[in-house]
Amino acid sequence: MSAPQTVQPAGNATVGAVAHTTIDTDSYPIHDRGSQRYWDLVNLYRQQIADVGCAVIKDFVRSEALERMRGETTDLAPKAHYNNTYTNPYNSADDPSLPEDHPKRTFADRTNAFVAGDLIETDTEVRRLYHDPGFQQFLADVLGVEEIYEYADPLAGLVINVLQPNCQHPWHFDTNEFIVTMMTQQSEAGGRFEYVPEIRSSEDENFDEVGRVVHGDHSQVRVLDVKPGDVQIFFGRFSLHRVSRVEGESERHTVILGYAKQPGQIGKAERTRKLFGRTAEVHHQEEATNAGRSDKLSD
Repeated sequence: MSAPQTVQPAGNATVGAVAHTTIDTDSYPIHDRGSQRYWDLVNLYRQQIADVGCAVIKDFVRSEALERMRGETTDLAPKAHYNNTYTNPYNSADDPSLPEDHPKRTFADRTNAFVAGDLIETDTEVRRLYHDPGFQQFLADVLGVEEIYEYADPLAGLVINVLQPNCQHPWHFDTNEFIVTMMTQQSEAGGRFEYVPEIRSSEDENFDEVGRVVHGDHSQVRVLDVKPGDVQIFFGRFSLHRVSRVEGESERHTVILGYAKQPGQIGKAERTRKLFGRTAEVHHQEEATNAGRSDKLSD
């Protein structure tokens, strides 16, 4: 990635009260946007993204807040919609016109589950964090934009991902440019986040390199040591990534906080139905507009 622009203090921003009870503001003073410490953190995470396509903010939330979040995701996990598929990295159908070893013809089992956003109550800790204006401003500053926007999608805006034992999320690309996540419960073993930063671009699918990875060449693969309470900012549109198979008896729970650089983000109806088992009216309205992606990449 290109070198990030270093930024300096420029004004204050008022954050929601959630910051002081949820976020470790001693280590992460997101309430003090005019301070040098704030912008030092912004520059640090900008550099991480520029270097490796991902930033990990360690122990971002207070331990007592994490315990509340763990309880919330544990209580909500039984409401998750399970989707069992055999998929390639592009979530597309087989194409017999391509060589047998092409990544579009390389499939793996995917069994995971999602709790839709409309099932997460307004008074939960995870939802208060998601809506907090100071948290959003901090993320926007790290991303180098004036503002980020919550998804307009009522199901996909704030989501809990559940991976049960023996489940995995195989090699894939995201349909959105970036995603913000926070694990609340770690599996006993497995469940590692692995990725190859920027293996493709908006102009080049780089099928040869993608194929080498999905067929077992992991020489370029990075493994993130993500723990509960860490916030991860990841650019998954161009970086191939997976969560390895969960081992042991504990489920792996991750909160997915959906933001976008433009307002009005709505998921496609077909993909929404796969993830959540249902759709809302807004998905069909979006489908009717024939809105396409800004790039021509395979999903």
